[in-house]
Amino acid sequence: MKAHSDWGEEREESVLKPSKTRQVALSGLLFALAMALSFMESAIAPLLGLMPGVKIGLANIVVMYALFFMGFPQALSLAVLKALFVLLTRGAVAGLLSLCGGLLSLLVMWLLYKLPKRPTYFILSVCGSLAHNVGQMIAASFVLGSRLALTYAPVLIVSGLGMGWVTSASLAAILPALGRMGFNTKK
Repeated sequence: MKAHSDWGEEREESVLKPSKTRQVALSGLLFALAMALSFMESAIAPLLGLMPGVKIGLANIVVMYALFFMGFPQALSLAVLKALFVLLTRGAVAGLLSLCGGLLSLLVMWLLYKLPKRPTYFILSVCGSLAHNVGQMIAASFVLGSRLALTYAPVLIVSGLGMGWVTSASLAAILPALGRMGFNTKK
C-alpha cells in the first residue's frame, strides 16, 4: 500500500483516475436527471401542442452525454433504466416502446460515433432521434398486430428531425457548464 506524503497528492490522484464510487454516483445522478427530464417533458408536451407520440427527447440528452463521455455500457444502463422507469410509471406498452426506441437509438448513435471521422452532435442526435422513432414504430406494429403504426411514419420522421436538433443544441449548450463543474466533457 502506497503512503501519500500529503493530502494534495492523494486528492490529485483521485481526480485523475475516476473511482468506481464516483462513476456509480455520477450514473445515479444522471439517472435521476433523466427521470426528472422525462417527467417534465410529459407535463409540458401537451402545452406545446405536439402530435400524439411526439416527444422532445430531453431525457435522451442524458443518454447522449453518457455515451459520448462515459462509454457505451453506461449509456446502455441508462437507456434500460429509463425504459424501466417508463414501464413503472406509464405501463407496459409505453415501457416497451421506450425500450425499443431507446436501444435502437443508442445502437445507431454508438455505431456512428465509432466511425473514423466522427459526425457532429447534430448528426448523431438527429440519427438517434430518427432511430428512436423507427424502433417505437416497429414495437407498435407488433403490439397492434399490424403495420398500421407505420402510417404515422411521416409525422415521426419530421418530428425526429426537429427534436434531434433540439436535443443536440441542448447538449451543446450545457457542455460548457458541465465542464466548469468538473464533469468530463472531453472526447
